Amino acid sequence: MLSSSVRGVWCACLFLLILISLAAGSAEAVQSDARAADGPPPPVAPAVLTRDASGHATIRAVRLTTPLRIDGRLDEEIYSTVPSISGFIQQEPVDGAPATEETEVWVFFDDDNIYVVGRCWDSHPERMVANEMRRDGARVPRNEDFAFSFDTFHDRRNGFNFEVTPVGGRLDTEIINDGAVSNRDWNPVWEAVAARFERGWNVETRIPFKSLRYRPGADQVWGFQVRRMVRWKNEISYITRIPAAVGERGHQRVSLSPTLVGVAVPPPGLNLEVKPYGISTLASDSTVTPRIANELSAKWGGDVKYGITKSLTADFTYNTDFAQVEADQQQVNLTRFSLFYPEKRDFFLENAGTFVFGGATGLDNTPALFYSRRIGLSDTQAVPIVAGGRLTGRVGNFSVGALNIESREMAASAIPATNFSVVRLKRDVLRRSSIGAIFTGRSALQTGTGRNDAYGADGTFVLTDTLTVNTFVARTSTSNRPGRDTAYHAQLSYAGDRYAMLVDRLGIGMNFDPQLGFVRHPDMRRSYGVLQFSPRPRQSKIIRKYYYDWSVEYIENTAGRVDTRNQTGEFAIDFQSSDHFNIRYGHTYEFLPKPLRLAPGVVVPVAPYEYGSLLVGYNTGPRRTITPGNFSWEYGTFYGGHKGTLTVGNSLLSFPPHLMIEPTYTLNHVAIAQGTFTTHLLGPRITYTATPLMFWSALVQYNSIEHSASANVRFRWEYRPGSELFVVWNETRDTAAARFPELTNRALIVKVNRLLRF
Repeated sequence: MLSSSVRGVWCACLFLLILISLAAGSAEAVQSDARAADGPPPPVAPAVLTRDASGHATIRAVRLTTPLRIDGRLDEEIYSTVPSISGFIQQEPVDGAPATEETEVWVFFDDDNIYVVGRCWDSHPERMVANEMRRDGARVPRNEDFAFSFDTFHDRRNGFNFEVTPVGGRLDTEIINDGAVSNRDWNPVWEAVAARFERGWNVETRIPFKSLRYRPGADQVWGFQVRRMVRWKNEISYITRIPAAVGERGHQRVSLSPTLVGVAVPPPGLNLEVKPYGISTLASDSTVTPRIANELSAKWGGDVKYGITKSLTADFTYNTDFAQVEADQQQVNLTRFSLFYPEKRDFFLENAGTFVFGGATGLDNTPALFYSRRIGLSDTQAVPIVAGGRLTGRVGNFSVGALNIESREMAASAIPATNFSVVRLKRDVLRRSSIGAIFTGRSALQTGTGRNDAYGADGTFVLTDTLTVNTFVARTSTSNRPGRDTAYHAQLSYAGDRYAMLVDRLGIGMNFDPQLGFVRHPDMRRSYGVLQFSPRPRQSKIIRKYYYDWSVEYIENTAGRVDTRNQTGEFAIDFQSSDHFNIRYGHTYEFLPKPLRLAPGVVVPVAPYEYGSLLVGYNTGPRRTITPGNFSWEYGTFYGGHKGTLTVGNSLLSFPPHLMIEPTYTLNHVAIAQGTFTTHLLGPRITYTATPLMFWSALVQYNSIEHSASANVRFRWEYRPGSELFVVWNETRDTAAARFPELTNRALIVKVNRLLRF
């Protein structure tokens, strides 16, 4: 039986759902007015591409009378009768010059789908970098890459991105706030086939209109951009000129996209998706009481997605399970602050950008008011989720998000049943700016008693293409912890190609504690600044760009005690080969307010410390089949002693197109007065991709400081669009046990789901 407070939250969310549903009709008029305010759509030209004197392009989509065959061959008659979109313009290495490798693009549509087709000519196809075949593989953008984006609301803020490699690897991304946030875990239903020909490669894609969200009305005006990545020569080009300062994600800067006209979408349908699942698990675990030995279990659940309008979606989940998710990449923590682990669960990743507050990502000191790993996880322990619902989308000029989840009680671990709720509202203002508000709440604290709520207001003001202001103010309310519970943030950044700077001020009260969020460094006032000078040498065949950086950071607690002073200087080089070299020196003062345990038997006492360190790094580009990846060595003083750190990451042994081995290794050697120790963190990932929709992966990790060795082996097969089969093997062993290596836990999991679209 749900408590009265929980029922109240559910009723509030239901009321919000009904209210927005009723408002959707009037929102269509608002959106139509907004479109009219932008002026009438550009006239449909007889050509598929026209450019005006300022360089802006207008593209016309062509209607098909019969569906396109998706095979990558481009042998249908329509490719000879409809002229292609071409004339791409370089961003790198020569900003504004014509692309050296020709790219042709076609945009078609029929009653149910939109098609984007590319022919990528290449003067040396034998040099192409093409080793990523997986869907959503991390190395898709590091291959030869054909990428395109749609701004389906034509608001020049949000959109959808699609990318394909010559071996069929594909990536889909949700674009939020003009590319400031990119959600790679948005997974729509779409098709893509790539095929090589003698002088390059082709790609054909088909995207159902059901997989997209757009404005009401049959006739649409969208934004559309295409990026061609010729990775073997490190060249980037677009349909229109994208300034070099924007970087290689220029296709996600939808404010700079050409205009796409002529698309006619089908009338609204039921727009309902149901995705039931079944799962069976065989598990052993020696860490629980009583021990589990080869225990067999099974359960079922599912998700429902309903499109209230073409721009507003409701999601519901029951008996949610995330057993198919890859294990976390382990980290060694030699600081006094908590580590941040990224979210990997599908339900929380979809539309995750809607709930981002104040630009916080969790990767720096800026607190995040919503961190979805607080739901269904307690430290590393999974907590069963009973059910939940989410509402996301747009109503007129507003982006809205509401989430409510109920988790079960776990009496053995003293974890109470908890209700989690989030409400997010953001309004577009000016040309590309926004203001917003958020509320988060949990019915039980992490300690098990009391309640915690957080609320705040934020604003992002894009003054020019390179000048941005981010700001927020937030407050929390925690049982038995009144006062000193406010946080604020103000940031001014200028991101030019030759000059860049950032000024940042952040304050966090002693009792500011969003327990549905993440705070890395509580109780502080932080001032931070960065200056960067990055010239490009003229006509250099070796060096593309230099970087000279200087940053300063000053942190004190709210009582006025200086906790940290830090100055850092860095010099770096981007090479034409896409390799990167950097050397950095930093000097730090830190006050340690309580003893810090670095390793068993090694505890640093309370005291002020000063130390400096020098780091040298070299990152190799993706052009090599065998590459050491990111290599760095750092050495310096550390809490009255010395520390050396060796890191090898993003390494790659590639045997295209099927096998990839990605070893990573981190070594820390610490010698201080309290003791000497060495840590090893080894984590190779091995992936075999049979087809773009079927792969095996294994993440094997060894952590010497935790005395653990673990393996996460996954098989994933998308046996039909949106429907998947997973087989997962998890095993952890204690390397310090007397019976080396003693089994800690093991599980074999089989999960299957099925997407039903109505």
